[in-house]
Parts: sequence; structure tokens; C-alpha cells
Amino acid sequence: MWTRMRKGWLRRIRRGTESGDAGMTTSEYAMGTIAACAFAAVLYKVVTSGPVSQALQSVIGKALNVQV
Repeated sequence: MWTRMRKGWLRRIRRGTESGDAGMTTSEYAMGTIAACAFAAVLYKVVTSGPVSQALQSVIGKALNVQV
């Protein structure tokens, strides 16, 4: 029984390696991570800039001062 399961497992492993590019490589993950960090840095700078920060504070202030 174990021999049969092991053969099936080995067959699946071999089939996965022969199928070509099935996923991203380590360098692709690294480039994606760098791009995500760069985008986060730009977004942080935009959100913390003067006009955007004032607009966000205004929106939050109006939302908190709602009279029921």
C-alpha cells in the first residue's frame, strides 16, 4: 500500500516539473515585493501631503460631527 502511494506521489512530482512554468520564480517574487513597497511609499507620501491630509481630516471631522 505504501509503495503504491509513494509511486503516485513521485509521479505527481515528476509531472509538475515537466509541465513548464507553473508559477513565479524567486526573482519575480522579489521584484513584486519591491514594486509593492515602492507603491506603498508613494501612497504614504501622497496621503501625508498637506492638501490631502487636510481633506481627509475635513471628511473625518464632518463624519464625527453628524447631528442625529
